[in-house]
Amino acid sequence: MFAALLDTSVLWPSTQRDFLLSLAVEGLYRPLWSSVILEELQETEKRKWLKWGTESADAERRALRLVQEMRRAFDDAEVLGWEPLDGTFGLPDSNDEHVAAAALLGGAGAIVTANLKDFPRQKVPGHIEVLSPAEFAASTVAIDPLAGRRALFEMSMRRGRIGPLQSPTEILQLLVDRYGMREVGEMLRPT
Repeated sequence: MFAALLDTSVLWPSTQRDFLLSLAVEGLYRPLWSSVILEELQETEKRKWLKWGTESADAERRALRLVQEMRRAFDDAEVLGWEPLDGTFGLPDSNDEHVAAAALLGGAGAIVTANLKDFPRQKVPGHIEVLSPAEFAASTVAIDPLAGRRALFEMSMRRGRIGPLQSPTEILQLLVDRYGMREVGEMLRPT
């Protein structure tokens, strides 16, 4: 199965994360990440909750729960043993070295990131593509649009259990408007 390393920058926005991981649940690809990515995500989530006025202990609990749920749902996604490769790629931002290291060691065919400039083609191992979340989502949905529709439906059902119901069409429009997933919108828009 095709594997893709998901950078923190694509996991932080919750709707985008939910959609990308829902595509993985549908069996369209295997997600990968490093422990550092999960640590960054946990810290970013905590800051988000604090910004929204959540008390510190509750913000920490919510952020930790997100990472625990991701580890539980995708128990084979965390790439281990990447540390010896850290610092060997010469990326513009040395803080991104763990991403390339985990992608290479995990057998990823792609690094999915919102920070494309931080992963210049000549610095990333040749067999690994560097894709924006919109590009990755479009190429993944193109494999099986029906699975993409199921992913939207399941997102809608989950959101209805924890808050106001968002229809699959509303979620799709959010993905198009907020995250630039126009191609996904064209493939999945109800006819």
